[in-house]
Amino acid sequence: MILKDIAEIIKMDISTVSRIVKSKVAQTDFGIFPLRYFFSESTIKKDDELVSSKVAKNYLQEIVNKEDKSSPFSDEKLEKILNENGYKVARRTISKYREQLGIPAARLRKEY
Repeated sequence: MILKDIAEIIKMDISTVSRIVKSKVAQTDFGIFPLRYFFSESTIKKDDELVSSKVAKNYLQEIVNKEDKSSPFSDEKLEKILNENGYKVARRTISKYREQLGIPAARLRKEY
């Protein structure tokens, strides 16, 4: 779910919804979370449907965790793997997601 969805439902501007969500928290059985945590940053296409960018980031993290550390995947290779699995993302998006996840570039992930 994205902020735009809520803004359309309640017929308010997205900036108003953003300001409201920014200052609120929700207490759950799993802890206290800022409301913004429950909203996706954006959506991307996976096959013919839209999915949260968080799903793609989780998949990217899985790929990097399982890669051969002596020959880590470049952003181009990661893009190809995600695209082959239905995620329509560009290399620049892979780079952005990698940085947001705190994953270093391939040359820095290499272990000898």
